[in-house]
Amino acid sequence: MTTEPEHAHLETALKFGKIELRGQFLPGSNYTFLAVVHYKNRQYPAVYKPASGEQPLWDFPPATLAQREVAACLVSQISGLGMVPLTVLRKGPFGFGSLQQFIDYDPSYHYFTFSPEDKARLRPVVLFDLLVNNADRKGSHLLVEKNTQKLWLIDHGLCFHEEDKLRTVIWDFAGEPIPPELLAIPQRLLSALRADPRLRGRLRRYLSPGEIDALARRAAALLAAPFFPHPPAHRRAFPYPPV
Repeated sequence: MTTEPEHAHLETALKFGKIELRGQFLPGSNYTFLAVVHYKNRQYPAVYKPASGEQPLWDFPPATLAQREVAACLVSQISGLGMVPLTVLRKGPFGFGSLQQFIDYDPSYHYFTFSPEDKARLRPVVLFDLLVNNADRKGSHLLVEKNTQKLWLIDHGLCFHEEDKLRTVIWDFAGEPIPPELLAIPQRLLSALRADPRLRGRLRRYLSPGEIDALARRAAALLAAPFFPHPPAHRRAFPYPPV
């Protein structure tokens, strides 16, 4: 795992290093670039998503997906989950956008090709998606890092809507009680939101006050009714495409 000094150095590099674009990820509706960040004679692979390359959506405010990517990383850190790669908001070659730590993984290995053992460790992912109200958990948004086998979560631009928008391919645990050890995740987040006004200030850089309030309500609801939900019958419950 990344130590605190290494994490702090990586965060500084992503915030202040020189971004060099190396290529573009062509699948997807929004512009996404593979980049290398140069900082103090070191290179850090990263993924850059400029707000100027976001396609307008009818149900999300325009040019806010990059901010939501950063907010998801922050919530992952605060809750103790630690599954979203380090993500910052900064100016890049095509303007402001999210810049995220690149994870070395096998693109052919994703939710639909996972082993039963890897699928069994997705309960924290489902819990996180419930908290952030993820409207786009595709199968390819789950990465297993090559060297460490650590599970990472990416692509959180469509999160934090005030209305229920959960769309995911992971309904494996529907109806199950949430394990007690996982309930520490929403409890930690809710306690932090209630006790630390500075945290709300940090989130306010990326989300609206209503979206932050909705995040707190979702955490409280999970603690009050600690079960993984079933897919809703009144609306679409799966993302498109699923991979």
